[in-house]
Amino acid sequence: MFDPDTEGILHSRQLRAFSADEGRSWSSWEPLVIPGLTGCSSCGPLLKWPDGTIAYPFESYKEFDDPSPANHGAWLLVSRDGGRTFDAPLLVAQDPRHKVYYWDQRLCIGAGRGEFIGMFWTHYLEQKKDLAVHFRRASLHDNDFRKLPITRTDIPGQISAPLMLEDGRLLTFVVYRGKPATMTLWQSGDGGTTWPKSDSLVVYTHQEQAMLSQGDRDVDYAQYWEDMTRWSFGHPAIRPLGDGRVLLAFYAGTPDCMSVRWARVNTAEC
Repeated sequence: MFDPDTEGILHSRQLRAFSADEGRSWSSWEPLVIPGLTGCSSCGPLLKWPDGTIAYPFESYKEFDDPSPANHGAWLLVSRDGGRTFDAPLLVAQDPRHKVYYWDQRLCIGAGRGEFIGMFWTHYLEQKKDLAVHFRRASLHDNDFRKLPITRTDIPGQISAPLMLEDGRLLTFVVYRGKPATMTLWQSGDGGTTWPKSDSLVVYTHQEQAMLSQGDRDVDYAQYWEDMTRWSFGHPAIRPLGDGRVLLAFYAGTPDCMSVRWARVNTAEC
């Protein structure tokens, strides 16, 4: 998957298919062309706003055999015709110095027209460590939301999947690979400015049995990628069930036997 010499990833293609009967049948796969970007991979589910606009979140990097310096970016492809055509890629997050990577963005729609909330697994190359989860709130209709800073939260962890509830609260379901390793549901009552630990809920605690080489400090970048292929839990997902209830999903297990886990949470009781 990862070349330690070039620091590039395997070649990949993004594909799309269409269903007109709520998923009972699907069209043939079609390649999704993303001109000018390489090393692309999907980042979570599609977004869909009430006006029918959809957006495909993905990230770009460099390919396996590319010797040039690595530049990472988090992007959106926006479509207003059900995914038949897309506008030019919209850059959601990128460090202009290419010292910080905003990995594995997870996005959800907000309350406003074209609004979205983004959460980022944030890695600082020079400091050789993951930072706290970072946060961005913006709109497709902002002239240039990239001029606004991406803010640091107090949430430790990697992939962070957000959801806005009907009452305006923000939730995010986060994998944390420190000690203890956990899947935790966090919530914010002020639009993402603060995420009190006292309001968080540990959904799952994991005992990692894989032979990992990296901790949370002085991370060897190439070895970190090797560890990613060994992790035996993670990939949080969150979906609304109505009335403040949510469905959470993730994978977990041992290195030789993993499964999909799920939990239902009534946030009114958190």
